[in-house]
Amino acid sequence: MTIRLYNVKTRQKEDFAPIDAGDVRMYVCGPTVYDRAHLGNARAVVVFDVLFRLLRHKYGADHVNYVRNFTDVDDKINAKATETGRAIGDITDETIGWYHADMDAIGALRPTHEPRATGYIGEMIAMIEVLIVRGHAYEAQGHVLFDVRSYPDYGRLSGRSVDDMIAGARVEVAPYKRDPMDFVLWKPSDASLPGWESPWGRGRPGWHIECSAMAAALLGKTFDIHGGGADLAFPHHENELAQSSCAHPGVGFANVWMHNEMLQVEGKKMSKSLGNFFTVRDKLAQGSSGPAMRLTLLSSHYRKPLDWTVEREVDSELRIHGSLQLIAMYGDLDIARTLEPNAGILAALREDLNTHEAISAMSRLNGSHEANDLARSLEFLGILSWDELRERVERYRKVLALLPDLADKLECLRREAKETRNFTKVDDFKAKLSRAHLSVMMNPDGVNLRPEIDVSPDELEALK
Repeated sequence: MTIRLYNVKTRQKEDFAPIDAGDVRMYVCGPTVYDRAHLGNARAVVVFDVLFRLLRHKYGADHVNYVRNFTDVDDKINAKATETGRAIGDITDETIGWYHADMDAIGALRPTHEPRATGYIGEMIAMIEVLIVRGHAYEAQGHVLFDVRSYPDYGRLSGRSVDDMIAGARVEVAPYKRDPMDFVLWKPSDASLPGWESPWGRGRPGWHIECSAMAAALLGKTFDIHGGGADLAFPHHENELAQSSCAHPGVGFANVWMHNEMLQVEGKKMSKSLGNFFTVRDKLAQGSSGPAMRLTLLSSHYRKPLDWTVEREVDSELRIHGSLQLIAMYGDLDIARTLEPNAGILAALREDLNTHEAISAMSRLNGSHEANDLARSLEFLGILSWDELRERVERYRKVLALLPDLADKLECLRREAKETRNFTKVDDFKAKLSRAHLSVMMNPDGVNLRPEIDVSPDELEALK
């Protein structure tokens, strides 16, 4: 089973060959923890969660080392603390708790390691010292900056030249910079800001050095895959690659770079000013289900923009609803757990993580003899865990068991109504069934009841 991935660094698909098949290593840039994760953040989480699952399937769960960091020292966090009057630690702890709850809701496995930047300040200082010694960084007015011109390959990852970037970029103009493109590795902190003692005085790290230091500490100087959103390609990933390559020359940092494209809402860029900005928690509070949100996030190839629409989300809910009914009628979850993932789904994921085609392959599992395969597919793609599948399938089975009695009752009421010419009881019972989320269809041959998405066996039991 060969996995092929598009490598941003080489601009082509490549057969994935880990450095060590017994220790496959992946780093994905995580959130800056000052606010709730939005749908765009969630897309990156879900994309690389599917890759994590695929790698675990191929190499074994104990042989994949996945790191996703928390940036818990940042000027946005400092601003939030100033605005609210709360302690920075309280804000970051709370936000990390929110993040875990929201990512759990959309089926994301916890990474192997979730380092906080503040736990690796010593490693950052040590890397900066190496960069200074090697002539790739310099101290100026309490700051330490990376000398971009000292790294000839700067810009190759994002496909830009330094001169073009200077001409078109909005970069910080500061008198202590030798070159406009030089970026901060360390900056001073006054008494009101978080700070750590360093050879350059009390200060805090720049954003880019954090990931380089944490990746090296947890995965080594070189590792297999580095992932994140396309918005991070420049400057964050470009800067990571530059400083890591200069601190550890000759080892290459990450072998494969992967970027997921951005998310739009109803054809427009997600923006608070447009009123189409949603956090994961917003959608859950509005009644969206975590599984349907995940399925929607996987409905487009990760290297293509995803347009989140109401229709797309409703379609995801209906797909899951129909799948659960099929499994409830014909499936056996104990058998399903023993199955290999569906061959069509695996083939799609092996070809540059084509989740769109994987979902199409899952949709073709619609026969009674494919119910177990379908259950295994829902679990493998992370749409529903085994515990969630068992709970939901049991609920559907209770509903299905109640339908014959309810249909008989409605049919009896209809026969009585034909005799009395009074259909009040029929209409009243149909209304109760509808409120309990059953679709009612009546024709001369009989009554057909179909469960809708939010059907509850307890409500139906009360109507028997």
